[in-house]
Amino acid sequence: MLQQTVGEVVRERAALHPGTEAYVYPEYGIRKTYKEFDEETDRLAKAFIGIGIEKGEHVAIWSDNKREWLLSQFATGKMGGVLVTVNTSYQSSELEYLLKQSDSTTLILGEEFKGSNYIDIINTVCPELKNSQKGRVQSAELPKFKRVIVMSENQYPGIFTWSEFEAFANDVSDEQLEDRFQSMDPDDVINIQYTSGTTGFPKGVMLTHLNVVNNGKLVGDTMNLTEQDRLCIPVPFFHCFGCVLGTMAAVTHSTTMVIAEQFEPKRVLQMVQDEKCTGLHGVPTMFIAELNHPDFASFDTSTLRTGIMAGSPCPIEVMKKVISDMGATEITIAYGQTESSPVITQTRADDDIEKRVSTVGKPHAEVEVKIIDPATGETVPAGVPGELCTRGYHIMKGYYQNEEATKNAIDPEGWLHTGDIAVEDEDGYIAITGRIKDMVIRGGENIYPREIEEFLYSHSAIQDVQVVGVPDPKYGEELMAWIILKEGESLDAEELRDYCMGKISRHKIPRYFEFTKEYPMTASGKIQKFKLRELSVELTQKSEV
Repeated sequence: MLQQTVGEVVRERAALHPGTEAYVYPEYGIRKTYKEFDEETDRLAKAFIGIGIEKGEHVAIWSDNKREWLLSQFATGKMGGVLVTVNTSYQSSELEYLLKQSDSTTLILGEEFKGSNYIDIINTVCPELKNSQKGRVQSAELPKFKRVIVMSENQYPGIFTWSEFEAFANDVSDEQLEDRFQSMDPDDVINIQYTSGTTGFPKGVMLTHLNVVNNGKLVGDTMNLTEQDRLCIPVPFFHCFGCVLGTMAAVTHSTTMVIAEQFEPKRVLQMVQDEKCTGLHGVPTMFIAELNHPDFASFDTSTLRTGIMAGSPCPIEVMKKVISDMGATEITIAYGQTESSPVITQTRADDDIEKRVSTVGKPHAEVEVKIIDPATGETVPAGVPGELCTRGYHIMKGYYQNEEATKNAIDPEGWLHTGDIAVEDEDGYIAITGRIKDMVIRGGENIYPREIEEFLYSHSAIQDVQVVGVPDPKYGEELMAWIILKEGESLDAEELRDYCMGKISRHKIPRYFEFTKEYPMTASGKIQKFKLRELSVELTQKSEV
């Protein structure tokens, strides 16, 4: 276990590999070495101190994968500010909730994202901003809130430009930074990440230096990362996938980060080719978009070796293509959740294809896992499904200002209850078969949607499939499959039913098939099954009227 703060990791890597490229933004021609990265984050850490941010103070950050985001992550790690990550798709009520619940004093933001004007939104949330002196906001709704910094040089009332913010570094000596740097402890909270809030209001997960540094290190170890590797990161920084499995895994191994501000499949393929990336991260929908891009065959991805597919279950056929068509022969699957900072289990580079496509691997070193009967709390034997629980260095400090939710998630013995249904095989590999709340009970039979999804993926015309349960007066629940077809393919419900007959049990054949072009998604690329379920209920009720 590394007993290091985020800042200590940056300094160590800069000393070990000063000339290795730390990060590249191909879209802007920006390239910086680890020595330069260390110097940049030192200067920005001074700016945070100079502008008045105390150790332990909460700094919210809201943008896509901009360079300022990356530098802020590691600069706060050098001076003790707690970075509160904001989902890029948030609108005014969600932003207001987060700023208030997290007690953030500061907001760093981009100007806009995919049609959302962030400046307009913050002015809606904090109308006092327009008439405030920069750094002296007094908000009736947000009593702790003081300052806003924009990642640009455009002037807005009450908001510091980026260079105005950076200039605060001039007022802080090396000794002042060193004092702050040395005052930090690996057990200090460094990051608050808000869960996506698929049930109730989002909760702020408190993660420490120890959590994220070691999780990043173990993720990179499992991928065999070194200073020779170049990791393409198109997944969002505001999510653990971006800022732990991405940036932290890279920095703990002196690996070069090749960063896409936003995901766009062709741009990512171009980056992999031009920057000779050896690793590529993505959720399954991203890999599907890359593989199905009409120009896919024109890009050379032969430098790829590794990467991580995570965020939602990986279809077997997609995994096979990432290995055969993209050349990422050592691609790994990682599984976890924000509350476990995030990775619990991961497949290994030398696992056979069967283990890599049918399981989420084995637990990381220093991580305990057990699978329990949710009804009794007793540990179940291998081969029996139950709820996955985990314990170790990686468990969050708790939910910010939400003791009750913390107690519901972490039991008195320190086990985090994930809410995921898992099965362990005789070799210790774990398969995730669904969420406890996704399980469909049809006529007394437990059905796991994942199993039916995997079967339907084997149809050559299907690009993506999601299966949900809908209420049924006779059986309690019935299955509905949402299908995305490959370009140029056609298929109807009757043909799909025929395809299923004799291959899967009759009670597992979906009663309803719905064809769609896209699924409701979170900003981090996860499919929102609860929304699909709501749509399914609406559709099935209409069809029965």
